[in-house]
Amino acid sequence: MMWVLLPTNTYKHKWLPKLKSRFSSNYFGKQGVMMLIFTFPPLLVAVLSCVYLHLAAKLKPTAKKSDDEEKETRVLATWRKPMLVKGPLGIVTGIELAFLVMFVVLLFWSLFTYFSSSFKSIDISLKNGIRWQLKLDLGGLWLGLVGNICLTLLFFPVARGSAVLQFFGLTSEGSIKYHIWLGHAVMTFFTAHGICYIVYWALMGQMSQMLKWSRSEISNVAGEISLLAGLGLWATTFPRIRRKMFELFFYTHYLYIVFVVFFVFHVGFTYACYMLPGFYLFLVDRYLRFLQSRRHVRLLSARILPAAGQTLELSFSKSPGLKYSPTSVLFLNVPGISKLQWHPFTVTSNSSLETDELSVVIKGEGKWTKKLYEMVSSSAAADHHFDVSVEGPYGPASTDFLRHETLVMISGGSGIAPFISIIRDLIFTSSHLQLKTPRLILISSFKTTADLAMLHLLLPITAASSAATANLRLTIEAYITREKQAAATSPFHNNNVRTKWFKPSPTHAPISPILGPTASWLWLAAVVSSSFLAFLVIIGILTGYYIYPEGKKSGELGFPMALTAFLYMLVLCACVAAASSGAFLWNKRKSGRDQTIQIRNVEGATPTAGGSPVGGGAVYEMTEELESLPLRTIEEATNLHYGVRPNLRRGSTGVMVSGPAGLRHEAAAICSSGLADDSLQFESISFSW
Repeated sequence: MMWVLLPTNTYKHKWLPKLKSRFSSNYFGKQGVMMLIFTFPPLLVAVLSCVYLHLAAKLKPTAKKSDDEEKETRVLATWRKPMLVKGPLGIVTGIELAFLVMFVVLLFWSLFTYFSSSFKSIDISLKNGIRWQLKLDLGGLWLGLVGNICLTLLFFPVARGSAVLQFFGLTSEGSIKYHIWLGHAVMTFFTAHGICYIVYWALMGQMSQMLKWSRSEISNVAGEISLLAGLGLWATTFPRIRRKMFELFFYTHYLYIVFVVFFVFHVGFTYACYMLPGFYLFLVDRYLRFLQSRRHVRLLSARILPAAGQTLELSFSKSPGLKYSPTSVLFLNVPGISKLQWHPFTVTSNSSLETDELSVVIKGEGKWTKKLYEMVSSSAAADHHFDVSVEGPYGPASTDFLRHETLVMISGGSGIAPFISIIRDLIFTSSHLQLKTPRLILISSFKTTADLAMLHLLLPITAASSAATANLRLTIEAYITREKQAAATSPFHNNNVRTKWFKPSPTHAPISPILGPTASWLWLAAVVSSSFLAFLVIIGILTGYYIYPEGKKSGELGFPMALTAFLYMLVLCACVAAASSGAFLWNKRKSGRDQTIQIRNVEGATPTAGGSPVGGGAVYEMTEELESLPLRTIEEATNLHYGVRPNLRRGSTGVMVSGPAGLRHEAAAICSSGLADDSLQFESISFSW
């Protein structure tokens, strides 16, 4: 963590000068050593994390955990209990609160170190005059430096495919709240930094400094542009604005490009290396996602629930080598609705149970999802193919649901989607692996009985899966919140679920891993390491043979700092693009033959039970024969409740919650209070971003 510990006097005044004197060279310029010191260690951790995840996937433990391992798991589960439930931070576990406190202490300690040392020297050297104005000047500088500590970590949580997150047991959707916390901290410190300098210039009569773009020093204009871009982005991130005007929030988030580029122009590329590792990993991840999304994927079928709920399940073709864990997330883009908008949805299928298909559940709750429901459910859908692009799936590196005796899953509305994937995973575990699965209790709240149709999605379309549920100990407690009494007939008998099968387009391809099915983590390590090494070599040549000689010719003016930063950023992007494209194309060519065979199989396949062509053969509409047997299984396992609250007092229980914030907060409060046993292990699944 050397790149975070800059404020320490020992490191700054003792070790850094020694490193500079020993390894100084014009090959990377005067500040080349600092670039390596603050960039290399985090990227090395990222590469080693890729190697670790690859080995962990190859050497999965199959033996039962020892008593010591079980004890360690229980201790860790205690730290994962909610400590804060309501408030601006949302649900915060014990381990998150501990790290949050340590990080806040780091920020305040850094501020104290900076302020105390600089203010003391000002008080000694200046007895009168502009002493407090100089303190304002230096105070603005120190606020900016502390803001850089937050900026250093800002991009790590949003690198969805990064190995660093999974190495620490985190997921991209679960880490979004860290990105939100850091983003607020960054903009708070940077805004205070800018205000201090504007006030200082106004008091000193130096407002012309706002228009200064120095050739070899700090560029004030670039800093102001970066701050304005950040403020524009920051203004739309507050929950009330984000929920009511999501499109505004989504599009203004692209201002991060302006923010980062002009931040580098403001401070220079060398100093920007503090935040480079996180942004570098984000850049690699973002470009790989761009490559994956260039080709449209093959949509196989859609299960359309009654119009009142506007819910559907889309099934896509996937390569058998694509593996993912339950609760994974897939990002969808439908150019027919918007070419820029990407929306995350929970993957409900199981990669082992459904080897050739990947499914997601979508509920019409906004403009984009309602438009998609209309497009899929309308009869006009038969006249054209659906162009859909995807990114992902992204999810946890591994899951261990078998450690629980009982698994309680609490959902509200479309929050049931993550639990569909868990149930299907446990179906595969019990039927194919012949392992004992925990008792499952699904507690779901719905507005009306019509929304109970979402329970149809608990099982895959194939009728063979119904036999696999025999060993699954599943109990469903369904709560209808807006109806006080049951209807005269069973809501499961009013089954209006339709299944549409789409004729594939020859230009569409199955969803496949970005960097291959067997060694994707090693490929990612190769991309990160090779692109960074290429970057070092090229900027070394560029600096040694162009920038440094030109700077000497310019005399005291030196080579323009902004132009140096621009060239370095250009080389960085080129190296990432070249390494990522090479790895992607190599794996794409390698897997092309398997995809061709799979496409032919899909094109030749037709529905086998009750299918009838609709609209000239592009879409097949399925009758309910395949749905009837799983439906009876679900009906037998379901208990309907009207106005009765659930009881969470259970034995060795894992509690997972997905749904509205109020539901998550209520369950977290029960698990963290004395109302429940200590054995309750809480986990929140939130997609509030």
